[in-house]
Amino acid sequence: MRDGSLGRVVALVRQDCRLLLRDPAPLIVRTVMPLLIMVFMQPLFRAALRADGESDANGAEQGVPGMAVMFLFFLVNIVGFAVFREHGWNTWDRLRAAGARSGELVAGRVVMPLLVALLQLAAVFGAGVLLFDLRVRGSWAALMVVAVPLSLCVVMVGMALTAVCRTIAQLSVLANLLALFFAGLGGALAPHATLPDWTRPLAPGVPSYWAMRGFTTVILDGGGVADVLVPAAALCAFAVGLTALTLVFFRADQRKLSWS
Repeated sequence: MRDGSLGRVVALVRQDCRLLLRDPAPLIVRTVMPLLIMVFMQPLFRAALRADGESDANGAEQGVPGMAVMFLFFLVNIVGFAVFREHGWNTWDRLRAAGARSGELVAGRVVMPLLVALLQLAAVFGAGVLLFDLRVRGSWAALMVVAVPLSLCVVMVGMALTAVCRTIAQLSVLANLLALFFAGLGGALAPHATLPDWTRPLAPGVPSYWAMRGFTTVILDGGGVADVLVPAAALCAFAVGLTALTLVFFRADQRKLSWS
């Protein structure tokens, strides 16, 4: 990437950073909400895990990664809003006039949400250990091997939806539906073994399934880095596919409609 191109990407990242520091409320809310749900749902998660053969489980083993994954996918909305707000502020044309290309605009809007996603996961898992007695039997490094491609996958879901949606209302509806669909089908709301039989052949088709599989392998089965390479590779494949979809459909000259 040429210096001028890199400079434009860095400028976009700095702008996103300033906006986040000015109003960190969305990040705080998405971190606190899964913990609030855990307060009420931990007994149900404990019962589900013990019914599945985990006799010494306290519920955090399912609840913490499950809520972390579900609320991470709500970040999809924030990723798209970063683009739509430029249209709403009538500053998008200025970015184009400055010579920013479609690839640079995408790259500039990916970095900050990716860092936010990693921070959100770290905060939820850290609070899970401190507040809900989450016991990780395996390697924390293995958790990171899953968390990084998961975060990238979530961000690229947001960029892909931004590329295909023309209005912010379309983006908001699709993002929220996908977050709930992925949470349910992927086993974030309940252990996968307790879900209806019809979900089992469909589950590998969503990234949340592989995220939960990787996290469960580490937390419950004591897995290490080598044990989560398959889930991590699957998440990387999703991210690559979503990146390709974004680059195909993203058009810098397409006018998008923000909130009026």
